[in-house]
Amino acid sequence: MVKTAADFTVPPSDYRIVVPDGWFQLALEPEESDASALALAEQQFHGIDNAPHLKRELTRELQRQAREAYAAGGTELYLSTLVVGPVPLSSSLLISVPPPGEWPDISGPAALSRHLELLPGRQEVGVVELSAAGRVVRTRQHREPDPARQLGNTLPTTSLSYYAPIPMTEKWLVLDFSTPIDPLANQMVELFDTVAGTLHWL
Repeated sequence: MVKTAADFTVPPSDYRIVVPDGWFQLALEPEESDASALALAEQQFHGIDNAPHLKRELTRELQRQAREAYAAGGTELYLSTLVVGPVPLSSSLLISVPPPGEWPDISGPAALSRHLELLPGRQEVGVVELSAAGRVVRTRQHREPDPARQLGNTLPTTSLSYYAPIPMTEKWLVLDFSTPIDPLANQMVELFDTVAGTLHWL
C-alpha cells in the first residue's frame, strides 16, 4: 500500500517515480557517468557508422549534463529516447535535492509559490495536490533556445517543475522536466504531469 505524505511521522527513506518505457536513466555518479553517457550515445547511433563526430559530440554533451546535474544535487536524470514515426520525442527529467545553502528558507508550498511568482520567466506558478506526494508547487516556463548548450537546438524549450516538500524534513525534492518540442509542448506537459503524479515516498 502506497503511503501518503500525511502518513509519515519520521522522514521517508526514499522515493519512487514511474517513468515511461524508452526513458534512459543516465548515471550521475562521477565514477559511472562517463560510461553511462557512452552507452546512451552508442544506443542512439546503433547501426549508424558514418557519423563518429556526431556520436562524440553527443557523448561529450551527455557527460556535461551528468556533471552539471550531479553538482546541482541531482539524484536521477532521465532522457527520452522515444520516437513517434520520424519525430523524436526529446525530453528530460532531472530529480534533485537542492544542497544546503542553495535553497531559500521556505516553510511550505504556499510560501514557495509566492516566492517563485516573483521570479522572472515563470508562466504558471501554483500549488497542486499529488495523490501520494501531497501538496507541491508546480511551475511552467517557456525559454528561448540556447544552441551553444543544447547541441544546436534552435527551438524554444518548455520546462515543467514540481517542488515537493519531503515529509518531516526541511528539504525539497525537485522534479525538473524539459522538452524542446515546441509544437507538442502541451501534450508533453500532460505526459510530465502524469509522471509527476506517480511520485510517492517510501
